[in-house]
Amino acid sequence: MIRWLLPLYRIGILIAVAWILREHAIRVRFEGFRPITVTEIREVLPAAAALVPDTSERAGADVLDTAGTKIGYVLQTAPASDSIIGYRGWTNTLVVFDGALRVVGVRIRLSQDTEDHVTDVKADSYFMKTWNGKSWNTVAGETPQDAGIEGVSGATMTSLAMAEGIQRRLLEANAQIAKPPPQWRFAERDAGLIAFLAAAIWLAFRGTHGRKWVRIAFQCIAIGYVGFWNGDLLAQSLFVGWAQNGIPYRLAPGLVLMLATALIIPWTTGKPLYCQHVCPHGHAQELLSRVLPARWRTHLPKGIAAGLRWLPPLTLGCVLIVAILALPADLAGMEPFDAYLLKRAGWATIAIAAAGLVASLFVPMAYCHYGCPTGALLNFIRKRGTADRFGRREIAALLLVALAAFLSWKSGAMRLWIESPASDWIL
Repeated sequence: MIRWLLPLYRIGILIAVAWILREHAIRVRFEGFRPITVTEIREVLPAAAALVPDTSERAGADVLDTAGTKIGYVLQTAPASDSIIGYRGWTNTLVVFDGALRVVGVRIRLSQDTEDHVTDVKADSYFMKTWNGKSWNTVAGETPQDAGIEGVSGATMTSLAMAEGIQRRLLEANAQIAKPPPQWRFAERDAGLIAFLAAAIWLAFRGTHGRKWVRIAFQCIAIGYVGFWNGDLLAQSLFVGWAQNGIPYRLAPGLVLMLATALIIPWTTGKPLYCQHVCPHGHAQELLSRVLPARWRTHLPKGIAAGLRWLPPLTLGCVLIVAILALPADLAGMEPFDAYLLKRAGWATIAIAAAGLVASLFVPMAYCHYGCPTGALLNFIRKRGTADRFGRREIAALLLVALAAFLSWKSGAMRLWIESPASDWIL
């Protein structure tokens, strides 16, 4: 029974983290890092009982009554309005529509503008009702000047910035809605990648039968073609992006197939396909380990090796923190894989790649064993046969799920604390 439950547990862990990232991204698109409450909506729509985030390009939420019937729609202008500065800062506005997408009310949610100016705008009932009764497209199509909005006396810049933010938010949504759906694209790079994957699968199950030159030739192709030429590699930045925004199977079928095989084959057969047969950085380390004499190679002391093995899961934790809190850090800089894309490689990526390759001269496959979060993730779901047991790896994975859930739950408070002292925010 354990042999069946553990693989299901491991793939379930992966699905749980991806689901948390996806749901969090959808919620943040709608409400930012300060959750919109039903209480706010009831100021405009008294019958509001629940909010259901909209996954479409409008990026708002349906407003439901107690019977579950849709009675309106709501959105906020951030982040589209974040770059529109009034007197001294931006203003994030809540816009509430009825079921036919006609405005029924607007409210200022948050502002970094001068407190007196924001108070004056809120108190001007005539201005705050400027958009009432207008349709979504009418508001999107009218600049403040076209709509005859002159602003609030004494707070002109703040009120006009608010008006411009409302229009920009709807315009950006309309622009996204108007985009045609992505077309299927099958390029030469996809064909080449699929051909390489087929060869890698063949080698994984058939082996080289003692023909060392076949393995070396294949490694050189992996480094040259998959790494430097094609550049389609699996990495945490890719996993997070796809979990949050969806899998681009129409635009990158080869890369999607690579991810599918990298997950399914080790999960069902125990063969570590990607790490041993596809990853250019792994092949580079293996080739370099043959450069120096065998007597120069070393094995790390047991205690140090055991400690270093915690580095990949800790890195995965950092990835979750950066992704969920939307911190200004490049996830690609946490791994060496972008170093193979020379035109866009950052210094952090290059440094990690170089350090891992140098270390592999003395400690075989050093980065793979002690540093790679992507390898740790793929190794986690790998089938291990009759010797499989529930251990520290499974407990650590469950802790990562708990971390992701906690970060998503408290992300608003954490972001507000990180971005600015409370005194800078006018609610």
